[in-house]
Amino acid sequence: MNAVGIDVSKGKSMIAVMRPFGEVVRPPFEVRHTDSELSELARLLKSLDGETRVIMEYTGNYHAPIAWALHDAGLYVSVVNPMLVHGYGNNSLRRAKTDKKDAIKLSNYAIDRWLSLPQYFPEEDTRMMLKNCYRQYEHYSKLRTSLKNNLISLLDQAFPDAHKLFSSPRRADGSEKWLDFIAEFWHCECVSRLSQDAFTRRYQRWCKKHGYNFSEQKAEDIYFESAGHISVMPMTTTARLLVEQAISQLRATSAALTALQGEMQALAAALPEYEVVMGMFGVGTILGPQLMAEIGDVYRFHSKKALVAFSGIDAPPYQSGTLDVRSRSISKRGSSSLRRTLFLVMSAILQNSPPDEPVYQFMDKKRSEGKPYRVYMMASANKFLRTYYAKVKAHLDALDA
Repeated sequence: MNAVGIDVSKGKSMIAVMRPFGEVVRPPFEVRHTDSELSELARLLKSLDGETRVIMEYTGNYHAPIAWALHDAGLYVSVVNPMLVHGYGNNSLRRAKTDKKDAIKLSNYAIDRWLSLPQYFPEEDTRMMLKNCYRQYEHYSKLRTSLKNNLISLLDQAFPDAHKLFSSPRRADGSEKWLDFIAEFWHCECVSRLSQDAFTRRYQRWCKKHGYNFSEQKAEDIYFESAGHISVMPMTTTARLLVEQAISQLRATSAALTALQGEMQALAAALPEYEVVMGMFGVGTILGPQLMAEIGDVYRFHSKKALVAFSGIDAPPYQSGTLDVRSRSISKRGSSSLRRTLFLVMSAILQNSPPDEPVYQFMDKKRSEGKPYRVYMMASANKFLRTYYAKVKAHLDALDA
């Protein structure tokens, strides 16, 4: 048996090949993530006598090229969570760390757990792209929140509470009424310096230009709202530039989010479990693709408990001697993105309170028992995930039959 430990870094990896009882087959050597060097590495490993298994850690996207290349060459590849290897073999007081030592450590870990090493299989293209789209969607969502707060901070000096003038939801193209209004009336003096009749006429023309419904009462409310505020930022070209640039960035981010939502929806619709997932209560056109992106193929989880553990909402037992703690916090060891999506799904279920929905019935039961908000929300998410696993797996089994 040949255990090949690979310590992955960006663009290159350190390789060590070991056999039981500390036998060194090949001392640690470096390989770059190029087609020629990875092909040569695959030929070398396949030429070794006996069974060969390759092990490496999940390292963002850095491990993907070498894992895919070696798997495609027909080798048994295992990609493990770094936390499983972190504390392995730390029996030295020096605590030295080098790429060579890490590669040897991975090789020894593979030898000790030879029979239980999970085999790596590359993700399907659709699932991989859906997950990448969701990662970008998360990034732009956070960026949009930051840009919106930045714009509101500017408006607090130029046009206080301007973002509260309208409550209209975002349009399908990502545009928002309050943003369109601020682009035209970027300072409170843009409104207050006009007479009420003059502003009403100008507001009516603006509504017609942008396709919004005109209300004379709304025009009056906006006029008196702008006259009642004191702006500390002077009405200058510099102030206008700052507001316009903030609006431009926020609009661009909103447009990117809208485009990503559409692409995620199209990718998710191509997956076999799409209809089943979208039929679950609390899952809509936004949260559904997010769930499928984070969970991926349910066949990679051997049981419902494995999926719950992956999400990090499980509460591991803790017992020592006479101490047996039954109430513990969730582990938070899994996907934080999945936990966030689950929380949003639970919020939708709680807000709608469907009496015939099993997840809501369970939630309501825990709430009536006096459980804290986060406790019954995460307990309900646990139940939802188990239901998700059972329904999707049964559907996929039926398709394969």
